[in-house]
Amino acid sequence: SIQRRFNRTSNASRDHNILAVMDVKGFDPEEVTVKVKDGKVQVLAEHEEAHTTVRGKEYNYKNIVKEIALPPGVSEDEVIYSL
Repeated sequence: SIQRRFNRTSNASRDHNILAVMDVKGFDPEEVTVKVKDGKVQVLAEHEEAHTTVRGKEYNYKNIVKEIALPPGVSEDEVIYSL
């Protein structure tokens, strides 16, 4: 899962607050993109699988697109995420 965090404190302890947690099970880390722009966090994930069967090739495709607005007073530079 992806955890997007923001830090509203300036002390050395860096007390992080969680903004969102998303389930990205079934996606490889390189298939997930996180962008912070215009006061929003955007998460994009795309996964495609191809299987050969007796009838030919079959494709499975899934994607996630999610936008989360940053809370007031949180700078885009403060936002970090982990996968």
